Amino acid sequence: MEPLEPPDTHHLSAAIGWLELGNPAESLIELAGIRPARQNHPDVLEARWLVLARLGDWEKALTVARELVQKAPKRASGWLHQAYALRRVASGGLQAAWEALLPAWEKFPREAIVAYNLACYACQMQELDSARKWLKRAFKVGDRDHVQALALEDRDLEALWPEIRQGSTGVEPE
Repeated sequence: MEPLEPPDTHHLSAAIGWLELGNPAESLIELAGIRPARQNHPDVLEARWLVLARLGDWEKALTVARELVQKAPKRASGWLHQAYALRRVASGGLQAAWEALLPAWEKFPREAIVAYNLACYACQMQELDSARKWLKRAFKVGDRDHVQALALEDRDLEALWPEIRQGSTGVEPE
């Protein structure tokens, strides 16, 4: 897909700026200023998803994430956003998020965040052996210290915190 050009890039930058300032309503206004033909550009979809997630509008966020996966299947973020939104919509849940994200591991085997999120979903579904396996993969392909620090603050992985701290079950970094 061809890159965005001005004035669309200006609107996109402003939308991201407003979001960083904590004003998602202004972000939506800026995104609306992007030409209609460019509204489905992956960068625009990515920004729109971030705004909708900030607003907690998970149904719309899921629609945008699905469009992002369709338009840019080689972007791991679309797959992650789709699973994240699926976990939160009324018709979704943990199992739906898991099933949506699992195929992404084959597409992005070097993306630690994919394995990490699969570990979170497995842990929340009380599938601790699976959670250990996915967390170990995240340690292997990602920055070990960073992944460990995230894991020790993430309530989704709370059931594994003692093991992660002590390195007693195979979830410790290799």
